[in-house]
Amino acid sequence: MSRIGKKPVPMPSGVSANVEGQTLTVKGPKGTLSMQLLDDLVKYEVAEGEIRVTPLIDQQRNRAAWGMQRTNVQNLVTGVTEGFTKVLEITGVGYRAAAQGKNLRLQLGYSHDVNYPVPEGVDIKTPDPNTVEISGIDKQKVGQVAAEIRRWRKPEPYKGKGIKYRGEFIFRKEGKKK
Repeated sequence: MSRIGKKPVPMPSGVSANVEGQTLTVKGPKGTLSMQLLDDLVKYEVAEGEIRVTPLIDQQRNRAAWGMQRTNVQNLVTGVTEGFTKVLEITGVGYRAAAQGKNLRLQLGYSHDVNYPVPEGVDIKTPDPNTVEISGIDKQKVGQVAAEIRRWRKPEPYKGKGIKYRGEFIFRKEGKKK
């Protein structure tokens, strides 16, 4: 039995959910999100103030999808109420970022600047040249954008230069010895 799957997903006031065919749609103050359902594995019930996810039959495949689907529903509800944010920190001499309209301009030590086009549904801010804040209502999109930006210059283990997530630990190596 899934411990996560047993818990119902609470819907705060101002949030409404609707199941139509193969789609679950959640509306809230920040916007609307929808998700394709696994109707052959789990059952979705929208009751007053909560969403319940239960497996259709007691088989291993159904139980495996149970907790994951409940978490996906929770991410929809959290996204339309609070939203998601990832913060990237840029470390290195001359490394900086600047948000310019629908593009993010990164100077990462290459011979040219990297222009990253910001996808729809994601908002990027640069409070200072060494910090990039990525926010949006879709957790998957926010994480994907952060991973794509980080991929341009991953942190290296000797000096720690590069782009890292806030709070990420970079294992440091000792340099050459004489």
